This record gives sequence, C-alpha cells and structure tokens, in this order.
Amino acid sequence: MLIKTVNGKTPFIPDDCYVAENATIVGDVIFGNLCSVWFNAVVRGDVHYIKIGNKVNIQDGAIIHCTYKKHPTIIGNNVSIGHNAMLHGCTIHDNVLIGMGAIVMDNCIVESNSIVAAGSVVTQNTVVKSGSIYAGIPAVKIKDINQSDFAGEIERISNNYVMYSGWYKEEE
Repeated sequence: MLIKTVNGKTPFIPDDCYVAENATIVGDVIFGNLCSVWFNAVVRGDVHYIKIGNKVNIQDGAIIHCTYKKHPTIIGNNVSIGHNAMLHGCTIHDNVLIGMGAIVMDNCIVESNSIVAAGSVVTQNTVVKSGSIYAGIPAVKIKDINQSDFAGEIERISNNYVMYSGWYKEEE
C-alpha cells in the first residue's frame, strides 16, 4: 500500500481498517473504524480534505478525490462504494450504495438511505434525495426505494465487506 504525506498532511487510518497492498491513500484523509480500501483504489486528499465515516468500503479501482480549494469529499457511515466508482468533491450521507462504475461529481449531495445505480453519472450540484434510486447519464431519480425489496441491503453489503476484510487481515 502507498500511504503518503502531502503538504504536511498524513492519512489517519485506524488499526481495525483494512487497506489492500496496492491501494493508494495520500494527504489529508481521515478514516473512521472498520473501513476497507480494496485493490487499486485511490483516496487522494492532496487538494482538499477527505473525511470517511465508519464501516465504509471503497472497492477495487474506486477513486476518491476532491476539488482544489472548493469541495472536500465527505463520506458518512455504512457506505459502499462499488468497483471503479469515482467520487469527486461530493458529500455522501449515511447508508448509501454507490454502484459499480458510477461517478458522483463536484458539489453533489447523496442523502441517506439512497442508491446511485451502477454506471450512473451524478452531475455537478445534484442532490440525490433520501430513500431514492438514481440512475442514468445524467442520473435522475428512477424510483423510491421499496423497503420490502431493499430493506437491509445497504447494511448487508457494508457488513459483508467488514467480514471480507477480516479474511485478509487474518493473513497479515
């Protein structure tokens, strides 16, 4: 893993987090507990800060960055960021799933208990409303989350990634 100080700012990663050997974390980045950063993921807090809550998984190939002197990236608790997703200068509230390959751009807010579908592009300044699914390019609301279909799904994925990271930590 590459963990690097930039401009005097060093990432803070609690001992209970898992960081894959080829993940990159640089600069002003603070992780909560029970997080995981997977293979080839990049979390780059060089131009602004990145604050990540508890039980966040940043899956393989995902990129987290911010906007110089404008927008930090803030991620709440219990968030899953899918493979090859990109978050840039945005705010993600609690209990959110960002699908594989999705892009969330500058100054967006993804409210709690929502899903950004795989391959979607959430364009600058968009607010993804709580309890909804956004999809497409540009991403728009396609439906409310039906609690019978999605009850516990976001939590289940987050908990699974804590379990998966435990498998890797046992091997260290």
